[in-house]
Amino acid sequence: MNTDERLVQVNGVQLCVRTSGDPADPTVLLIHGAGHSLLAWDDELVARLAAGGRHVIRYDSRDAGRSTTAPAGAPAHGLRDLVADAAALLDALGVAAAHVVGMSQGAAVAQLLALDHPGRVASLTVASSAPGGPGHHHADLPGPEQAIRELFTVEPVEPDWADRAAVIEYLVEAERPFAAHSRPFDEVGQRAAAARIVDRAADIAAQLTNPFMIDAGAPWRARLGQVGAPTLVLHGTEDPMFPIEHGHALAAEIPGARFLPMSQTGHEVFPRHLWDVVVPAILDHTVKGP
Repeated sequence: MNTDERLVQVNGVQLCVRTSGDPADPTVLLIHGAGHSLLAWDDELVARLAAGGRHVIRYDSRDAGRSTTAPAGAPAHGLRDLVADAAALLDALGVAAAHVVGMSQGAAVAQLLALDHPGRVASLTVASSAPGGPGHHHADLPGPEQAIRELFTVEPVEPDWADRAAVIEYLVEAERPFAAHSRPFDEVGQRAAAARIVDRAADIAAQLTNPFMIDAGAPWRARLGQVGAPTLVLHGTEDPMFPIEHGHALAAEIPGARFLPMSQTGHEVFPRHLWDVVVPAILDHTVKGP
């Protein structure tokens, strides 16, 4: 798999971008969730998409990975800036339109990209999301599970950000409550992934702090009926953050959207046991190139 990583200047910041596959193939843009980086999209998962004839773009959002960071605790952007960044990144890479795949906060960015820049979105895939995105209350839908509510009420004590081992442990424990309970938590895999994340981040404190503080802006659930891109909604059957009713509601409110439940999956990025289901579904959904 041919892979290229570089810094790209957009909207006054630098975003670190990694591209894989043949640029002549249909482009898939992967947008990660809050606190994550482009490493959220496993290399092998990306290789499978590229082998399926897709040109895959993944990137570090602001404050993540090797992209521009603001001081921890003082993010210099809002959610709409992330939407503008995604559109500008496609411009910088010479991509007229992409098949957009977003996870959690990245799915909120993807929804707004489809609404505000419809010509740039050939198709939309949203995973582990809510109708209208995080940061907005949905009285008709169930809230997070008790353990998640407690987590946000009494947040874990921050580690010494200069202590690599402590930060890795913090990352592992931060992921544990969001994983499905019906399968064993992959502590070994999570620890290895956390080490890669910590070693690659320009400012790990900013990455694990700022994305959770940004302004989500005005709610947009009422606009979902305007989404014109073919849409696939993926949602974990055991998502403790956004119970599966959120995924069903999102699919119901986007015209023609298809819903695919992810078994034994919590609020997490495409666990390996689902790749034989998720990868073909995404390839099928993105078969038509822009």
